[in-house]
This record gives sequence, C-alpha cells and structure tokens, in this order.
Amino acid sequence: MSESCPGDAPRTSRRQAVAVVVAGLVAAGVVVAALWAWIAPPIHGVVALTHEGERVHDYLGNEADHFFVAAFLLLGLLTVVAVVGSVLAWEWRAHRGPAMVIALSVGMVGAAAAAAPLGALLVRLRYGAVDIAAAPVTPEHRVHYVTEAPPVFFGSGPLQIGCTLLLPAATTALVYALLVAAATRDDLGGYPAVESPQTPTAITVPPGGGSG
Repeated sequence: MSESCPGDAPRTSRRQAVAVVVAGLVAAGVVVAALWAWIAPPIHGVVALTHEGERVHDYLGNEADHFFVAAFLLLGLLTVVAVVGSVLAWEWRAHRGPAMVIALSVGMVGAAAAAAPLGALLVRLRYGAVDIAAAPVTPEHRVHYVTEAPPVFFGSGPLQIGCTLLLPAATTALVYALLVAAATRDDLGGYPAVESPQTPTAITVPPGGGSG
C-alpha cells in the first residue's frame, strides 16, 4: 500500500480505501481455504461389521484428534491474515483511523465466511463423504477403511461457528489498537493532518526586573 507523508492528500478516497481493504481480505480468505484444504489432516477410520450384523464406525488410533487440529489450523491461518492485514493497513498512512478499523473487521468476517464454506467444499471434493450404509462389509470381509474430510468448525453449534467467524475480526481490531496506542501523533500521521498544540514559550525576565 502506498505511503504518504502527513498532510499529503491521498490518491484514493476513504471509501475506495475501505473497499480495497475489505476486498483484499475476502480474497485472502479464498487463498486460506485452498491452503487449508491442502494441508489439513484427514481423519482415518474404519467401518466394521459386528457378529450381530450391525455396522459400526470408529476412528484409528488418535485420528479423532484431527477434528480439533483441522479446525484450529483454519483459525490459525485466519489469525495470520488478521495480523498481517492490520500491519499492512496501518502502513497505508493517509487512511489511518476508525474507518480502517471498520474495514479490517468487516473484511476479516468476510474472509472467515469465505474460507470456511469453500474449505469445506474443497475437502469434501478431495476426500468424499463417509457412507456407513454403503460400506462394502460382508461376513467374509468385516472391515472397511475410510477417510473422512476434516471439519472447518470446532462444532456444529452456532456458538462454535460464530467464534470462528468473529475471532479473526477481534484479532485484527486488537492489533490495530496496539498500533494506535504506540503512535506518537494525535492524528496518527493520517490525512488531514492535525497540528498538536504548541507549548507556550517561556518569557525571560532580565535580572533587576523590567522597570527602570
């Protein structure tokens, strides 16, 4: 993003800057979905036929831990985008301020909303769905190994889904707030520049007073 000195008029309007940040973060969410679908660990399990003729589904070893690992991995990637996005937005000096915080927050919600369903779709296309009823188990071959797509959320409840969508936005707002707290200028160095009040100059009185 372009850098400008304090007081220089930006080449883009505030509304355009907000749109660029939001669109850039949503696009980053698409990239996160593709990266996550590539590196997220699948869950290996087994469908077995019991002696009573019932089909049971279970996971191999500690493969069930991947339900947590995969969801945490997606949240971690979104957190990286939130931190990097905040720093890059801060470097866009002319547009520092509340509008950029709103743009970052909305953009990160959009990034998470894009990454989660797209990532779920990609891993579903890659690994397919586990159909226990259609598993080819017979009295002669009682065990069938399956691979299950990793989840994007920690659970199916609205609280788990909401936290995944909102936590990256909270992270980006927190990082931006820390950068604001570290700023030395009241106007954050943005546009338009606001001059800080000057300290009154001390008046020196010569020895003996000023009267003759």
